[in-house]
Amino acid sequence: PIPCVPWQSQTSGQYQRRVHGEACAFVGTGNVLKIQNFLGIAGEHVEEEEKKKEEEKKTEEKKSEEKKDDDDEEKKDNKPPVYYQMMAVLGVSMVALGEEIGQEMVLRMFNHLIQYGEPSVKRAVPLALALVSISNPDMVVSDILSKLSHDHDNLTAQAAILGLGLISAGTNNSRVSTMLRQLTEYYAKEPNHLFVTRVSQGLLHMGKGLLTLSPHHSDRFLLSKVAMSGILACLVACFDMENNIFKHRHYFFYSLVCAMKPRMLVTLDEELKQINVAVRVGKALDVVAQAGKRKRITGFQQHDTPVLLAHGQRAELATEQYLSMTPVLEGFAILKTNPNGEKQKRLAKKKLRKKLKRKKMTSLDVQSPGGDLLNKGTRFS
Repeated sequence: PIPCVPWQSQTSGQYQRRVHGEACAFVGTGNVLKIQNFLGIAGEHVEEEEKKKEEEKKTEEKKSEEKKDDDDEEKKDNKPPVYYQMMAVLGVSMVALGEEIGQEMVLRMFNHLIQYGEPSVKRAVPLALALVSISNPDMVVSDILSKLSHDHDNLTAQAAILGLGLISAGTNNSRVSTMLRQLTEYYAKEPNHLFVTRVSQGLLHMGKGLLTLSPHHSDRFLLSKVAMSGILACLVACFDMENNIFKHRHYFFYSLVCAMKPRMLVTLDEELKQINVAVRVGKALDVVAQAGKRKRITGFQQHDTPVLLAHGQRAELATEQYLSMTPVLEGFAILKTNPNGEKQKRLAKKKLRKKLKRKKMTSLDVQSPGGDLLNKGTRFS
């Protein structure tokens, strides 16, 4: 185990592993203190003292001020990546995964990191944005990533292009597909950028729109550790795309298979045979601590299973013919026939028959009023 000592006395590799371990321990918890801790690490301006000393010995004592001003911008961009800071940026999105309000707040924080952060921090922001809204092509996130995809720094642009593929994975989103098509034309002469755009286009149409990469399940109540580890393996490998993805470690993309799962709802009977049932699909509502008859979905539409469920949607049985064996209708749901439902149907049929009989009797009375009166034994005074 790594001792809990100040980071100044640890090597960068040790500190990166420590940050990574803390991020994995608090994933999906929404812990505000831990997010502040990661932001403090990401906001540091690291200056390498050893390189400075070497440069001071080699460089000449007299330099003009104009040359210094010209070289400052180049030095900032060519700084070596600080991996523990990149891991801290990713850790912010990992902790904020489980809460919608936290995710919105994190977007503001990432805007500040893009503006004021070090180059290595800025390179990790697109990957962190992709993790916050994975398989959820949000308008705000897609706009930020489309701007970063035209950044002058190649690594930032490549990470943003991959982020566009991750946020739209398995959705067939038309807006993101047009963005990626424009990027293929824009980066037609640069093979590395083109490679990433092709991968993103493949993620966009993943499983012909029937799969998702979201690690959450059971109405976003639980988080799959296997899916999360697969996504993290790919994102951490993308910290250094030049030496990993673009050389001989492109197989790290296969780790995303751990997070792939079908996003459709298929209903089965007790003998595991597929049945078509009417369900209502709509936007999920938070019904925690609400009293009375709670509405769990809004703006719903009625469909017959199998049905595709988008991000933030929930399904409910439209009729009382079947009962669900599980409280959540997701993936493969097993249903059983409702015994009370059959009784209610029988009672409803009996009521209908009685009504029909009454209607027939009244119609006969209307058709032959004179005959009916004589048959009934009415007397005329």
